[in-house]
Amino acid sequence: MTGTENPDGYALTATDFLTEARLRSARPKARPYKLRDGGGLYLLVTPSGAKQWRLRYTLEGRESMVSLGTYPATSLKAARAKRAGMQTALESGRDPAAERRAERASSANTFESIAREWLGKQPFAPKTMKKAVWTFEDLLFPYIGSRPVSALTAPELLGVFRRLERRGKHETAHRAKQRVGQVVRYAIATGRAERDPTADLRGALAPVVVTNRAAITDPREVAQLLRALHGYRGHPVVEAALKLAPLVFVRPGELRAAEWAEIDLDAAEWRIAAHRMKMRQQHLVPLARQAVALLRDIKPLTGRGRYVFPSPRSAERPLSDNAITAALRRMGYTGDQMSWHGFRAMASTLLNETGYPPDVIELQLAHQERNEVRAAYNRAQRLEERRKMMQSWADYLDGLRLGNAVVPFRRSA
Repeated sequence: MTGTENPDGYALTATDFLTEARLRSARPKARPYKLRDGGGLYLLVTPSGAKQWRLRYTLEGRESMVSLGTYPATSLKAARAKRAGMQTALESGRDPAAERRAERASSANTFESIAREWLGKQPFAPKTMKKAVWTFEDLLFPYIGSRPVSALTAPELLGVFRRLERRGKHETAHRAKQRVGQVVRYAIATGRAERDPTADLRGALAPVVVTNRAAITDPREVAQLLRALHGYRGHPVVEAALKLAPLVFVRPGELRAAEWAEIDLDAAEWRIAAHRMKMRQQHLVPLARQAVALLRDIKPLTGRGRYVFPSPRSAERPLSDNAITAALRRMGYTGDQMSWHGFRAMASTLLNETGYPPDVIELQLAHQERNEVRAAYNRAQRLEERRKMMQSWADYLDGLRLGNAVVPFRRSA
């Protein structure tokens, strides 16, 4: 039941007392004071000069107060209209303050709000964060962003993901499903949801067809590729990156965004910062003599900037992801024959045929070691083996390119 009198002594149907002129002329005082309009509505004027609309009321013997906005953003007429709406709610036994709290809680628990909260806690690399934000903002928020996360259903989510499948984006659909699951599980952990509906979608999406990245691994074909790389004539930055790629066999993004600050030519070492590595650990690349020579050749051209291989269009950005791929295509290698990432597969295949310990090869490829203690030990203790392997590998590639070797090399003693 609603009370006929509010805590200020005014009936909810009382005559209005305030005018716009009086509101405009109200000046701040040393202490807050109220300008009452009747029906529990009043304007609170604070010492700072802020003017805030508030409504006090009783419901079943309990006193409550709700804020109706600030003046003049909320006019006298608008404040009275809000009061009338509150009066209607009270007469039907509803509590306006409780409804406001429920609305705020519901808003705070939408998929978008929780997803942004979850994103803010992830230690993603900038590139990964950019992709994650794009997945949420472009693919998910327009459809489920305003939905309470606890109300999401498997059929609803499946409809979102199938939009992507109909466009042929099967891998993207699976990635979007993964992101939704991560957010919902975070909501469960923080007490804002009870179960993950993505668990009910197992097998509902079309499987992703995994295609191996094209790579040349036959020694005779590798020899032809190396001669093509050294004969390529294009932008000198692209030329240098092409020649260095098979010598260091790091991931494409790690190579094209290489920074001079990471490289010590005198020590013949390249220490790639942890935030740039897929496994989030600093990676050491021992540089063979041939790699050092290539870097010394390019340093007069790019050494004053941040990047070893800056974009030809702007020294403030690294070489684009497509630059090496485009060069390979101009040399006549199709996407089914050779990819930029293929230099890693080429090195892995041929090195594993040499008798080098697989652990050493995997360390140099920066593949993840599940046992952290063992991983730390390996990184520290097997550096000399990696140095010898990288030099032997570079010498072998020279032999292939110059026609001195056409069979897989063997591990040096």
